Amino acid sequence: MIQRCYLEAALGERIGLSDAEWEIVGALLPAERGRGCRPAQDNRRYFEGMMWIARTGAQWRRLPNEYGKWNSVFRRYRRWTTSGVFDAMLEMLAEVVARDGRADMIDSTVVRAHHCAVGIKKELGTPRRSAAHAAASPPNSTPGAMPKDARSPSS
Repeated sequence: MIQRCYLEAALGERIGLSDAEWEIVGALLPAERGRGCRPAQDNRRYFEGMMWIARTGAQWRRLPNEYGKWNSVFRRYRRWTTSGVFDAMLEMLAEVVARDGRADMIDSTVVRAHHCAVGIKKELGTPRRSAAHAAASPPNSTPGAMPKDARSPSS
């Protein structure tokens, strides 16, 4: 409960699609049949649950109940992934974007990571030791401390 409140507060709003967005995306998703005697649940609710997982990075078990049972959402996600639904959706949306000059698509090749995410060390901004300080300090390696005749021929 606390984690759910924390995520909602961090994100500021429920993750979902507008009705206009759903008209486009919903047509790209396959119709689900019920398993056994149970009818299939709504694709929109499950798709929004998948978006919630992608946006928050949470574990599947942390999926809020408003999106359905986490295991049911996960199983549908796996079915759609293995059958290529998301690949076909990406291709179709790319064609729509190519035809419509007002829309843009971005991916990780366009978005730059924050400097904290790329592994830049904090010490980069500090100046290096001066040459005078380096000359006064002892050498960092051990061969200079060993007598020359005690060294192996490869040194």
